[in-house]
Amino acid sequence: MYLIIGLGNPEEDYKNTRHNMGFDTINKISDKLKINIDKKKFNGLYNTGIINNEKVVFIKPQTFMNLSGDCIIQFVNFYKVPIENILIIYDDLDIEEGKIKIRKAGGPGTHNGMRSVCNRLGSEKFPRIRVGIGNNTVGNDLINYVIGYMDEKTKEILNKSTDKAADAVIEIISNGIDVAMNKFN
Repeated sequence: MYLIIGLGNPEEDYKNTRHNMGFDTINKISDKLKINIDKKKFNGLYNTGIINNEKVVFIKPQTFMNLSGDCIIQFVNFYKVPIENILIIYDDLDIEEGKIKIRKAGGPGTHNGMRSVCNRLGSEKFPRIRVGIGNNTVGNDLINYVIGYMDEKTKEILNKSTDKAADAVIEIISNGIDVAMNKFN
């Protein structure tokens, strides 16, 4: 069993923002598999599915980004999933728009949502897919950059990124993280 977790902020107010790349990726996978992520538990939206005969639980924490770990730890404890079977998908300022990076482990960097996840899990040794959003901020307006709305060109670029990230999730579950890293990094 795997927990596939996309980080973001509640979609009603934050849909189409750079900070919701994790949610957007989960939405794409669920569309492919014809699964509605509409069940509620532990301050998150979730549902289960199957990828290559492997049960997966798709999760979108509804705690706002900076408290994502509060939701995730409850799912981890409930499903008793080993840390290596937790896959987190999130936006990353340090990666160019249009690119994704898969890692087996690592620190949270400057991402507050990942800092929350690492703190609550008590580990940094879980796989993740980082969706590049670039860092085109002027001055120190980082918050408005990540939660502000995007122009159509940027939406198109990041839409392709979340397509790649969704394909990477399926590759990781089907063939392992090393194969996925070689294919997508």
